[in-house]
Amino acid sequence: QVQLVESGGGLVQAGGSLRLSCAASGIIFSVNTMDWYRQAPGKQRELVAAISSSGSTNYADSVQGRFTISRDNPKNTVYLQMNSLKPEDTSAYYCHVLQWGQSYWGQGTQVTVSS
Repeated sequence: QVQLVESGGGLVQAGGSLRLSCAASGIIFSVNTMDWYRQAPGKQRELVAAISSSGSTNYADSVQGRFTISRDNPKNTVYLQMNSLKPEDTSAYYCHVLQWGQSYWGQGTQVTVSS
């Protein structure tokens, strides 16, 4: 059974930092691209960052230069380091993986950035 468990969300002031973690189980972690998405109330879920099995990364324009995605294959964990946070980064953040055509999501972790 696939499980993605996010942690690390919270309340932070604008300009601050948070690091999100996503611990995965039930998947062949090292061969899969791992993603972080976010969804604010009333808005569509959007891709924030992705990291391939080889370590190549991709970012949304809105977070480029402020967020860093990384992975630790022995720990089956993907991270999202978020710096210089802005109020518009306030969202629920979700970990995601697509394995063998099946999409899996974590339960989400809330990030709230106060101005």
